[in-house]
Amino acid sequence: QVTLVESGGGSMQAGGSLRLSCAASGRTFSSYVLGWFRQAPGKEREFVGAIKSSGVTSYADSVKGRFTVSRDNAKNTAYLQMNNLKPEDTAVYYCAARLGHTTIDVITRYDYWGQGTQVTVSS
Repeated sequence: QVTLVESGGGSMQAGGSLRLSCAASGRTFSSYVLGWFRQAPGKEREFVGAIKSSGVTSYADSVKGRFTVSRDNAKNTAYLQMNNLKPEDTAVYYCAARLGHTTIDVITRYDYWGQGTQVTVSS
């Protein structure tokens, strides 16, 4: 069982930066794939980025070059660094965890989810 708690959301002007954190419980944190997803009002939840236990990362095209996923296994924490934020990045951001390391962009493959944190970007 893994419990995930996101933090670091807030309001920001376009062009600014935010770093989200995802604190996880559990002794096998390092074995999990950690994913970040977001859901804007009236839209479906979508993949943002993920990091495997090896440190290999994957990103949605819409955030490549602007967002960075990282993890600190000693702290049981994953991060989403968001730079050059745009109004279209406004959403509730969720972190998620799973053991399987294939198709890490597929929402339904994740077993554990945080409660989400709001990010609002104004123009």
